[in-house]
Amino acid sequence: MPSARCVRELVIRTENRVGLVGDIARLLSDMGINILAVHVEAQGEEAAVHLITDAQLYARDALRDAEFPVEELEVVTIELPNRPGFLRKIAEALARQNLDIHYLYATAAEGTERSLVVFSCSNNGKAVLMLRER
Repeated sequence: MPSARCVRELVIRTENRVGLVGDIARLLSDMGINILAVHVEAQGEEAAVHLITDAQLYARDALRDAEFPVEELEVVTIELPNRPGFLRKIAEALARQNLDIHYLYATAAEGTERSLVVFSCSNNGKAVLMLRER
């Protein structure tokens, strides 16, 4: 089974406005920071942008320097084969351990061999240990 790990996800909770994601992406790309995963949720006047980059500490500091309100949350990342059934196996394994998924997002480009899954559950540390044993 591919290796799971706990990482610190950057979360920006701010006013929802046109151009917000572009401003964040420009700031990070200008610094040479690659966004590996992003999840954006807008509800009314508020927006939450969840980010995992290839340089989390530099990204966090750059976003804070640009006056974005950044918090860090622990999440689990795991790369899976991009084939039917692998997300099911992970979800069922978590359920068997009575681990409740709080949120999850994943992506894979068509034709690629790997997918990236990001999630948070009731016990991220236990989830990582369990997934590493598989």
